[in-house]
Amino acid sequence: MTIINRRQEDILKELNQKGYVNVVDLCETHNVSTVTIRKDLNFLENEKLLHRTHGGASKQPIYAFERDISDKESLQVVQKKQIAQEALKYISNNDYIILGSGSNIHYLSRIIKDFQKLTVLTPSLKVSLELCKEPSIDTIQLGGDIRNSSTSAVGPIAESILGQFSCNKLFLGTDGIHLEFGLSTSNALEAHLNKAMIDVAEKVIVLADSTKMNIRGFGKICNLNKIDVLITDSGIDNETKAKLEELGIDVVVAGKG
Repeated sequence: MTIINRRQEDILKELNQKGYVNVVDLCETHNVSTVTIRKDLNFLENEKLLHRTHGGASKQPIYAFERDISDKESLQVVQKKQIAQEALKYISNNDYIILGSGSNIHYLSRIIKDFQKLTVLTPSLKVSLELCKEPSIDTIQLGGDIRNSSTSAVGPIAESILGQFSCNKLFLGTDGIHLEFGLSTSNALEAHLNKAMIDVAEKVIVLADSTKMNIRGFGKICNLNKIDVLITDSGIDNETKAKLEELGIDVVVAGKG
């Protein structure tokens, strides 16, 4: 049985509440040196109780890895449905919108119904198949190389088609939202296409459940100041929410209340 001291217990409690901890903050809270805190974090990591990061530690691995979209859709299902319902409120008749790829966006595409007129661009084959059920929606499928794991188009062909349009709203999924690294995904080509989507949209609305917070993907999409709205769930900690709002992002917590 692992024996940990009182300070290490307190570190784990804070980690469970916030999802991450910072060495500098822990030194101030516990009035000990950085050497002591780093030893605590290294010990707890060796016991597989946390994951060390540069300057601190996280509750879960800080890097996002590529997963099949079918696997993603089986995770955080309640939260993703709540996020989709909140995102739907941002869509209006006669909008010209872009729907990215990923499980959160796919959940949204399933409930886009009963609009008089809507035009949607998307790289996602799954999203297009959902939207084709609605006769009032004009769907433009971006072409290019198809990623098997996400069933969505990436690459220069998709980007060249996208460059011919201008849309008023972009709904974007992501693998990671990190206060320093920004918005990211596990695939570099997808990250590049997402960046191109941002360039042709007036408003950027990101859909991400709270497990994506303080996570980095391999491919950076953009800095956080490019985001207008973030729709997430109640699992986001207050400190992360406050810091995102300080950057001018409208953080909407779905399912709250």
